[in-house]
Amino acid sequence: MPLEEFRKRIDELDHQLVKLLNERARVVVEIGKLKNKTDKPVYAPDREKEVFAKITKANEGPLPDRCLVAIWRELMSGSFVLERPLRIGYLGPRGSFSHTAAMLKFGQSVEYEPLADITSIFDEVSKGHCDLGLAPVENTMGGGVIETLDALIDSDVKVCAEVLMAIHHNLLGNCSLEEVEKIYSKPEVFAQCRNWLSATFKEAQTIPVASTAKAAQLAAEEQKTAAIGSSIAAELYGLRIICENIEDIANNVTRFLVISRQDAKPAGEDKTAILFSTAHKAGALADVLDVFKQHGINLTNIESRPSRKREWEYYFFVDLLGHRTEKHISEGLDESRKHCLQLSILGSFPRATELL
Repeated sequence: MPLEEFRKRIDELDHQLVKLLNERARVVVEIGKLKNKTDKPVYAPDREKEVFAKITKANEGPLPDRCLVAIWRELMSGSFVLERPLRIGYLGPRGSFSHTAAMLKFGQSVEYEPLADITSIFDEVSKGHCDLGLAPVENTMGGGVIETLDALIDSDVKVCAEVLMAIHHNLLGNCSLEEVEKIYSKPEVFAQCRNWLSATFKEAQTIPVASTAKAAQLAAEEQKTAAIGSSIAAELYGLRIICENIEDIANNVTRFLVISRQDAKPAGEDKTAILFSTAHKAGALADVLDVFKQHGINLTNIESRPSRKREWEYYFFVDLLGHRTEKHISEGLDESRKHCLQLSILGSFPRATELL
């Protein structure tokens, strides 16, 4: 067929797609009415995972699965608005990596609330001012995020989902590479790009600031100045990307927790986050870990933080495979409590298996 005939066929298919999408949206509106009557949350992580699994299973190509998941993720974002607009709290300002992760997870149609610190994210969700919050919890290069771990100790919110995002650092500015005299970014970012910076610049001054978004804002205001930040920060602050992916280690991934006032139902491939403390005595932690071993509970992560209430006592944060409602998980946690001063389930949620 000639080119115009192919384009005409595409136009016909687009028209059908629009009709089908709006038909789907009308069903979403009815679901929203039912949820409002029963006070069920708009965002259901287990249902999200189920939908994505069905979409990829039904895909016969040639579109890759990742493309279809991105389309359906944005479709879900629009569906949230039809049910009830969602407000998502994240670590601001706009253009931060947390902002990027939130947008990749929840799409363009929800409301986003930039907050000054991680504690504020937990507070706003706990008070109901935000439906959900997104907070960084660990990075493959920097380890655990202390502010998030401490907030989990003090807050009553639940972990309902997790997000894995590859972190790519870019040199942003409105001048050439040779003209750069000052570079703004977070201290941690400079550390992650140390080799590239030393090889590329001999005299440029590196200036630490509170966030990569603030760095981008300053670079937009000053001449012969650059920032290290995200591609979204470049777009928001009118900068161009001078150099892409300047991080020293390619496998730089940050894990974010999505927090809510309730956790998720079983999705078939889940994780459970718990917090516990033990007495200051020999073998106390080993006793708890031995219970997990006896019940066949697989741990994926463990972090510790000193207790701010008692000297030489620690809180331990553990991620384990499985949902809290599974028999071997619930029995293992019940037995573990015998060896703990405190044990709290922070939430069960679908396990993230792919990078956003």
